[in-house]
Amino acid sequence: MARITYVEHSGETHAVEVSPGFTVMEGAVWNDIRGIYADCGGDGGCATCHVYVEKQWLERVGARSSKEAKTLRFALDVRENSRLSCFIEVSDHLDGLVVHMPRRQF
Repeated sequence: MARITYVEHSGETHAVEVSPGFTVMEGAVWNDIRGIYADCGGDGGCATCHVYVEKQWLERVGARSSKEAKTLRFALDVRENSRLSCFIEVSDHLDGLVVHMPRRQF
């Protein structure tokens, strides 16, 4: 299990355990965390699971895929550390990961 901390735009935090093999998006949806909607169900087609990965975690999370980069064009306020949480697969080496939600998804 990996502990993932989700930080809402308001500053409220939610630390939850997510099993390896699932995604950061699934961890949010299953734990009713506000700010990640996952309208497309996690297939990478809608950008409603946009998050900001804390900079110290970017290398461990890995680079964006080309599909993810194309989908992020539909997100608001995209930054260098923007990712779609449906593309971030949880593993033990992501234990402690912190992601922040944008002010809004659309």
